[in-house]
Amino acid sequence: MKKPTDMGFNRTGIAASPADSKRLVEGAVQGVPSAALSADAIIRVRSEIAREAEPIGTMPPPASIKGAVKTVVEALKGEKATVLIDQMAERLAFERTGTRLYEALMVKLAGADPRPGGPTAAELTQIRDDELAHFQLLKGAIETLGGDPTAVTPSADVVAVASRGWVQVLTDPRTTLNEGLKIILAAELTDNDGWRTLIDLASRMDQDDLAEQFQVAAQEEDEHLALVREWVSEGIQGEAGLETTTEEARVP
Repeated sequence: MKKPTDMGFNRTGIAASPADSKRLVEGAVQGVPSAALSADAIIRVRSEIAREAEPIGTMPPPASIKGAVKTVVEALKGEKATVLIDQMAERLAFERTGTRLYEALMVKLAGADPRPGGPTAAELTQIRDDELAHFQLLKGAIETLGGDPTAVTPSADVVAVASRGWVQVLTDPRTTLNEGLKIILAAELTDNDGWRTLIDLASRMDQDDLAEQFQVAAQEEDEHLALVREWVSEGIQGEAGLETTTEEARVP
């Protein structure tokens, strides 16, 4: 079985066929429409369309009388509780995806060759469980504010679409464990910043209890990020034939 970094029949680069590439460039130049819009015109048209477009979504009404009262009270104070609920729903959607990403990574690990410095099945299981626990935390927090955790809010919709590519890469049987770990690293970096934003928002809206609970989750996410960074680094060095730099090489 070939590895992604092995030499193979890859002719995607222009240098693979100089004669053909020259004709390709000439054809591209000749194929430019004479009436093509300028860059400024394209920006102007897209801006006009954006101004007229409906939002990608709206917030659902409160799921309870208590929630409706809470929303009104916060609005009167100049704060919109819907913004906080939207951000919590975004993190909820992200943690749901994170749980699935780690489950997919566990499949990758099961089919991978054992190597020093990589994750163990127990470590991935623990992180998967943490992600699921964070999902449950956010579900309860949204219900506390009278929201409906099953509702797809605008921010939840955006993050779900944005992370779809990560799921596709990790569930593709052709991708390797190392490639999957790189995707997980990107997800963890995004997740960490998302929690920081949510904690700050909750604190400034006087939701101190929620902010404290979110802080615990953020600390766990910090631990996840540190582990994944180590695994990615060791994986890349292993592909290059370099010795592991971990103090104790772990073989899953």
